[in-house]
Amino acid sequence: MALAFDEYGRPFIILKEQDQKTRLRGIDAQKANISAGKAVARILRTSLGPKGMDKILQSPDGDVTITNDGATILEQMDVDNQIAKLMVELSRSQDYEIGDGTTGVVVMAGALLEQAERLLERGIHPIRIAEGYEMASRIAVEHLEHISQKFDFGASNIEPLVQTCMTTLSSKILQLNKDFSEDDTLISTSVNRCKRHLAEISVKAVLSVADLERKDVNLDMIKVEGKVGGKLEDTELIYGITVDKDMSHPQMPKQIEDAKIAILTCPFEPPKPKTKHKVDIDTVEKFQTLRLQEQKYFDDMVQKCKDVGATLVICQWGFDDEANHLLMHRNLPAVRWVGGVELELIAIATGGRIVPRFQELTPEKLGRAGLVREKSFGTTKDKMLYIEHCANSRAVTIFIRGGRFSLSPSIWFKPTCLLSFVVDDHSLGNKMMIEETKRSIHDALCVARNLIRNKSIVYGGGSAEISCSIAVEAAADKYPGVEQYAIRAFADALDSVPMALAENSGLQPIETLSAVKSQQIKENNPHYGIDCNDVGTNNMREQDVFETLIGKQQQILLATQVVKMILKIDDVISPSDY
Repeated sequence: MALAFDEYGRPFIILKEQDQKTRLRGIDAQKANISAGKAVARILRTSLGPKGMDKILQSPDGDVTITNDGATILEQMDVDNQIAKLMVELSRSQDYEIGDGTTGVVVMAGALLEQAERLLERGIHPIRIAEGYEMASRIAVEHLEHISQKFDFGASNIEPLVQTCMTTLSSKILQLNKDFSEDDTLISTSVNRCKRHLAEISVKAVLSVADLERKDVNLDMIKVEGKVGGKLEDTELIYGITVDKDMSHPQMPKQIEDAKIAILTCPFEPPKPKTKHKVDIDTVEKFQTLRLQEQKYFDDMVQKCKDVGATLVICQWGFDDEANHLLMHRNLPAVRWVGGVELELIAIATGGRIVPRFQELTPEKLGRAGLVREKSFGTTKDKMLYIEHCANSRAVTIFIRGGRFSLSPSIWFKPTCLLSFVVDDHSLGNKMMIEETKRSIHDALCVARNLIRNKSIVYGGGSAEISCSIAVEAAADKYPGVEQYAIRAFADALDSVPMALAENSGLQPIETLSAVKSQQIKENNPHYGIDCNDVGTNNMREQDVFETLIGKQQQILLATQVVKMILKIDDVISPSDY
């Protein structure tokens, strides 16, 4: 222990350990970086797969999030270490490019780092390890192409898309939506029906906004909303736009057929004079004159809307009680304080034009919808506005109300370009569950989009990783250099994903992995994986467990690139070091 003084003469104590502490360099820095990456991967490892555990995340404001989505967990974690931040960016990149597999890619990267640490302890240079990993990743990606299968689907055959989305939803909130029953078969069937319901909604939404000829999907045209109330099975696909607003006056009509909509971004009120001058009103007559002029202005604005043929006014801004009362008496329903993004979606859906200046309002700029209705939720005052049957069929909303675990047969497909989701969930409790359902739907939408872009799939349950591990292990003998050890280590890292699946499902990980790998080699069948749901068969083809090929390839490539980057870091320099 030593005594020192700062620049202001204030004494402070330097402990012996801190006095001798130096900046980590070389192999020590690489091991420290690997430990930081492994720590992040260990956090997500228990959330992998259909039986993965959830995490509770509490923000500084006290908001609580319950989720097992890897991207959400890492996004909301308070991470200071720079290497840990690389793992967060890894998950974010997977979410941005693919939308699913954010947990698996971090677990894969953590396993690669763990194997690299063992190779470093054996004296192998990190550059040779990185080169070996690069070779192994190419072998694995090519092998995935070899074992993949192509699906043919279309508007009349969406089953392959639905099954792939159901695989994605298996690890989401649907696993919690069970009734207590003595009949386990009833529970399993109920959960499966609910999962299929959301999968069908996701697929039809993506097909509605997709350009199948160009294999292009714009997910920005799909809006996801949530309301507490009802059950998870009440989740609906609405061909159209939903606005979280109601009519500006309670006596206005709640339903308008063949609506002609004026979409305004200008205030529904007299213009404010752009001058610093003021008007003095010193008599009752002058006040009456000003009031009459204002009333005349409101009257002219309402008459203008009536003259162009508008039967509904949607305004980005508000209007005072006098204008609202006048609109009600002139039988012109109106909605105020609608957000700018929602106005754009309404304009796209109805074929209307947004009017920035009231003088520019013309009949050609009106949007058209077959039905506009206001819907109430339960006994609360929550209301939403539904704009349906739009003129150009560019907005569609499906709203299905059914009994518990019962599905309405009125789900159908209709080509559109813009959709809205309404997630209506009371049985799961509260808004936290609504947000988790939104994240689940987002993953399903991304998976359906990826399958439209590339129709190739591989089978899940860890079967693809096991098959790639066998292929990489067999190819390692072809490389005479020290990279051979890194390639074998890469094969061992691939086994970490099925081992995590088995461990999270309550199975013996090593014993289960050995049995499945032996079965794959003996029967030369890459479809065998981990039976997480205890169905009774390890054949993922029979279980209909699918994953997109590009999603799995992206996981391996991204994890390899990040691990190579971490291995090449041999020094961390902070601002105080220079």
